[in-house]
Amino acid sequence: MAQASIGDSEFDRGTAITLREPGVYDAQLSPGWTIMNVANGGYLLALMGRALGDALPHSDPFAVSAHYLTPSTPGPAVVRTVTVRTGRTLSTGQASLFQTAEDGREVERLRVIASYGELDALPDDVRTAAKPPAIPPLERCVGTDVGPPPPGDFSMLDRLAMRIDPATVGWAVGAPSGQGDMRAWFEFADGRDPDPYSLLLTVDALPPTSFDLGLKGWTPTVELTTHIRSRPAPGPLRVAITTRNLAGGFLEEDAEVWDSADRLVAQSRQLARAPRE
Repeated sequence: MAQASIGDSEFDRGTAITLREPGVYDAQLSPGWTIMNVANGGYLLALMGRALGDALPHSDPFAVSAHYLTPSTPGPAVVRTVTVRTGRTLSTGQASLFQTAEDGREVERLRVIASYGELDALPDDVRTAAKPPAIPPLERCVGTDVGPPPPGDFSMLDRLAMRIDPATVGWAVGAPSGQGDMRAWFEFADGRDPDPYSLLLTVDALPPTSFDLGLKGWTPTVELTTHIRSRPAPGPLRVAITTRNLAGGFLEEDAEVWDSADRLVAQSRQLARAPRE
């Protein structure tokens, strides 16, 4: 099978938007990007990112913060954008995604505020103490088919080629480490290379760290903030996610995404509701 390209892949088709009028976009949320029959939060963030990238004078997401208000389901949706401010190097916008409920009411699913710029115009100077995650070679990591199949719908996993670090996959065979860590190699199943929009998905694509804490069930995102630091090089990504604190029924997940050139290309933090067993 030919490798999919940026702009012509299942991810691009699933996050496609159509301009209806200035600032208003129509979208079709794909059933192929769902977890437990609900659209994945990173998938939604990527779709919203496309709408803002089209509406704003700058094309690349730098900082994107989303509040998830109600679960999004496959089907028609409308994205409405507002330009908050435009400057020479950064522009800021706001976007909301709406779906029509069974009773005909329009329901807001999530709201995003984001700053956009031009990644290729950033200086090359890098001063960092961050190091790529120590993940074994891809061939020594474990596919998402390890262990018994999880109950419910996990359609999104069929569109990804993830290989999970064996040290963080014990939960799949009933032996979670309790550390709250998840690490994996990340690629699209159709071979599409990463770009800034796909990084918005990547930070929320791995199994939740709550699995490694010994919890089972849906871990819905309440808020997710993502920083895109650089345009990723072609090839597989390495993703490391950790949770340090679960309290009051909520947990945080801190993610780092590294590209094939050993550069930190994305960071995120999300607040999620802990599974209710």
